[in-house]
Amino acid sequence: MSEPNAESLKSTPLDALHRELGAKMVPFAGYAMPVQYPMGVLKEHLHTRQAAGLFDVSHMGQCRIHGENRAEALEGLVTGDIQGLKTGRQRYTLFTDENGGILDDLMVSNAGDHLYLVVNAAVKDADFARMKAHLEPRGCQLEILEDRALIALQGPAAAKVMEHLAPSSTAMTFMTAGPLEVNGVPCFVTRSGYTGEDGFEISVPADQAEHLARHLLEQADVAPIGLGARDSLRLEAGLCLYGSDIDTTTTPVEAALTWAISKRRREEGGFPGADFILKQREEGPARKRVGIKPAGRAPARAHTEIQDETGRTVGEITSGGFGPSVNGPVAMGYVEAALAEPGTPLQLIVRGKAMPAEVAALPFVKQNYYRG
Repeated sequence: MSEPNAESLKSTPLDALHRELGAKMVPFAGYAMPVQYPMGVLKEHLHTRQAAGLFDVSHMGQCRIHGENRAEALEGLVTGDIQGLKTGRQRYTLFTDENGGILDDLMVSNAGDHLYLVVNAAVKDADFARMKAHLEPRGCQLEILEDRALIALQGPAAAKVMEHLAPSSTAMTFMTAGPLEVNGVPCFVTRSGYTGEDGFEISVPADQAEHLARHLLEQADVAPIGLGARDSLRLEAGLCLYGSDIDTTTTPVEAALTWAISKRRREEGGFPGADFILKQREEGPARKRVGIKPAGRAPARAHTEIQDETGRTVGEITSGGFGPSVNGPVAMGYVEAALAEPGTPLQLIVRGKAMPAEVAALPFVKQNYYRG
């Protein structure tokens, strides 16, 4: 499938800033996005782990759900307990289909008088259409936020930077959410992110996004970070990328995401594919997503064949590359359930040769979320 030409790509409100900063722009989910800046992917990755990185994630889909029965109505589409989500809290959950496959993973925040959702860029139009069709007959309204950008500030220095621009952010802990003035700009902020580090995601009016991003980049600890480092950061943190590690061919049980099915939902069901997913949880899946550590220095990329010690094909890599924080190759993939135990020896077929590897516990790096 050919990539869209430059003219057909959408741009985010920070497009001009990326180009001014010397970003290498690539097509991603229909948008022109920065894959790296002059610092380079490896240094950008390490800078985020050591200080603070600023990411443009404005290509993601943002929306609000209004209506008295919004939480109950949304539960008809997702695996999470939305009715039990307290005001000011955020939850990771999954859209599933009738066969138990994963249609998308998303974040839901209870903003008090509405729900605020962030969905993946590549499937946001399908997500919005599905929500609209399901919610409207139940007296709820979907408001798609076309006029907002989304920027993520991630890393151990993120809290100090945010305290300077939004002093009340110090009261926030991991997976909390709410309206916040950041450098005088009214935003909706969650203390979350997708790097394994402490950080914030800031939903900001599109016409204020560049102004705010420039102020954040003026802080000594903050550097702009592209999609390349975002990918290696989330891989080290053991976090799935939709379309690579999870999709409609994978179930939450196979993907080791059963924690995203809240306790009440496991007991009551009521989400698409619940019968299949809950039965699979009870009986165990045939395959599981695992961390994989190649023995040498050569990274194993997506679609690399996984074999057991006898040379029998037992799975496939879904994400793989060099992990700068662990100074070596890391990967995730699916293997037969009997081979999912950390320490299990495997072989990876890299450029036609069998390379030794073993199943590794996820995440590859310690997660540093701020829980208070």
